[in-house]
Amino acid sequence: METQFLISTILPLSLGIIMLGFGLSLKVEDFKRIFKYPKSVLVGLSCQVLIIPIVAIFIAKFFNFSPELSVGMMILAASPGGVAANIFSHLAHGDIALNLTLTAISSVLGAFTLPLFVNFAVSYFEVSDQTIGLQFMKSIEVFMIVILPVGAGMVIHHFKPDFSKKMDKPVRIFSVVILLVIIVGAIIKERAMLMDSLPQIGLAMVTFNLLSMSIGFGVPKLLKLSGPEATAIAMEVGIHNSTISFFIALSVLKSFTMALPSAIYSIVMFLTAALFSVYLAKKNKA
Repeated sequence: METQFLISTILPLSLGIIMLGFGLSLKVEDFKRIFKYPKSVLVGLSCQVLIIPIVAIFIAKFFNFSPELSVGMMILAASPGGVAANIFSHLAHGDIALNLTLTAISSVLGAFTLPLFVNFAVSYFEVSDQTIGLQFMKSIEVFMIVILPVGAGMVIHHFKPDFSKKMDKPVRIFSVVILLVIIVGAIIKERAMLMDSLPQIGLAMVTFNLLSMSIGFGVPKLLKLSGPEATAIAMEVGIHNSTISFFIALSVLKSFTMALPSAIYSIVMFLTAALFSVYLAKKNKA
């Protein structure tokens, strides 16, 4: 009952607060930069929206995921970049301005593309009728809980910049703490299922993260973008907003199995991103 309350009430509310906090750090200029970096933004979004979901399908098939786990992979792959991408990009001497622009645009874009990818995944992987895709009202729910708080945060930032700066750190801390509480609560409830599937999913998530970051860095370099730009895209593509994907799987689709990839990836991505940051920092300094 307590876990269900966390999932049905606290998780949506927490996600709204997290997205509000994200909006507090955004400015209109973050969206305008698309005109300054058109090629970089296009390459980054193409990797995020087109290439990575395809990679997720191959990962799911290669590791012989169940239909529910496969849908969970697609939800994760279709989720936008996380705020943490900016931090790791900074450590790796990436183009932070490009990171902010990609995070801002992908977050807005994700509110529209996530329902499409979820419905596609449910159909493609032939999930049983007991687990439905995002219906229209659920799609609206996802849109409202992502876009409205971000927009409200941007309005607050515009009119109360000092307040926005003051609230940035507390909201970030809250985001990490509440996500950990919800993930731990769900894992405790479903620990038997987790232990059975952890070896398979863990290796798959490490593979997915390494491939995502490698593609995020390699494709821009092939297209003659600079090292800092490629670094920014690599972090944006490799670090997902697992809070959103976890919310959709657990709260909207009511499936712990679908939430497993997001829960495990949220741990894996920080470890691999830290190592990748060290490597790219040396490369960008050279």
